Amino acid sequence: MTSLVGPRANYAPPVPQNLTDLGISQSLVIDLLVRRTMLEGFSTLESLSRALRLSLPIIDQAFRQLRQQQLIEVKGMVGNDYSFVLTQAGKQLASDRFQISQYAGACPVALRDYHAATKRQAAKVNIDRRALRAAFSDLVVPDRLLDQLGPALISQNSIFLYGPSGNGKTSIAERMLRVYQDAVLIPYAVEVDNQILSLYDPVVHTRLELDDPDIDPRWVMCKRPCIVVGGELIPSMLELRLDEASGIYAAPLQMKANNGIFIIDDFGRQLMSPRDLLNRWIVPLDRRVDYLTLRYGVKFQIPFELMVVFSTNLDPSDLADEAFLRRIQNKIEVEPVAPQVFDMIFQRVVSTKNVPAEYDSCEYLRKLCLSGGRTELRACYPLDIINIIGAISQYENRPLQVNKPDIERAVYLYFARS
Repeated sequence: MTSLVGPRANYAPPVPQNLTDLGISQSLVIDLLVRRTMLEGFSTLESLSRALRLSLPIIDQAFRQLRQQQLIEVKGMVGNDYSFVLTQAGKQLASDRFQISQYAGACPVALRDYHAATKRQAAKVNIDRRALRAAFSDLVVPDRLLDQLGPALISQNSIFLYGPSGNGKTSIAERMLRVYQDAVLIPYAVEVDNQILSLYDPVVHTRLELDDPDIDPRWVMCKRPCIVVGGELIPSMLELRLDEASGIYAAPLQMKANNGIFIIDDFGRQLMSPRDLLNRWIVPLDRRVDYLTLRYGVKFQIPFELMVVFSTNLDPSDLADEAFLRRIQNKIEVEPVAPQVFDMIFQRVVSTKNVPAEYDSCEYLRKLCLSGGRTELRACYPLDIINIIGAISQYENRPLQVNKPDIERAVYLYFARS
């Protein structure tokens, strides 16, 4: 097999060489080919191979069937390749098939192959405190918190991050992806009961341009996915969505997040109630399988091979009952920062931004943040306050510098008066 430079997938399906190797019905492949040929007008075996992500032997096999049935007509040669169009009967077939589905992209993989691939690519993490500190190097994370995150990440079970807002729960959750050093293969689409489920999504999947000619081209090599949702989460995002115009199903978010991380930020503040979400996922979290339903009632199983991270500033016991919390084995409190951690964050911010600061400005900021009845320091305060000071300096057309008068002005703007 051709060696790759950089991350490598743990799963490498071989390139199918004939129609039966694909694991899907031949009629579906023929439908794809005639729809694609109709879109292209003049087609070649090479152009169809690229568009449908199928090997030339398979395209040639389907081409010969269509030619024998007088559904395509050869118009000439392009080098050693045929140039052809649909006959009138072929156009009629393509038009009929377009009424059912307009999909004419990469050939889908069989559902059973998707199951096998997802299980084979289940994340395995082997880290210690040193490696984890390196993964979170751009954050100031106390060792005590690292020592809770480490075992949770190794277990790959779901995580409940809770604690007051502004202490970096979301930042921590988003950086968990850094502990993975490998790549995964994600199919462009999956076939279920002759229906097309579009899965690969360039918006949420980061493609790695590491094409391996020995791997089935219907799969895309990607970084492990990390999907973040917040208050916009609604029940329909967790179910198949059929585009009536195209006849194509869009995979739900948890399916797109398979072999990666699904972060539910500000859990408890979604349009979807916590109870509805927890009831929807109590079985998937426990058994690592989920169930989806096609429009006409066919229900099928998909893998639920992902790490779900719930991030909230609400009390977990107010959001979920004991039965659900038992299934989230890792509950990690991200506490307000200690004074020495606050100072480290401040120094990190002024150093990163290359901002001059008076020698005792950090202590002064810390005291102001703990005035006015406030009793806790938050990790977000240094960056937020210095950003306000930057705006003040820009407004007054003077160089940015962190000093006591500007700290006072920024703090006054930042905190609401009770």
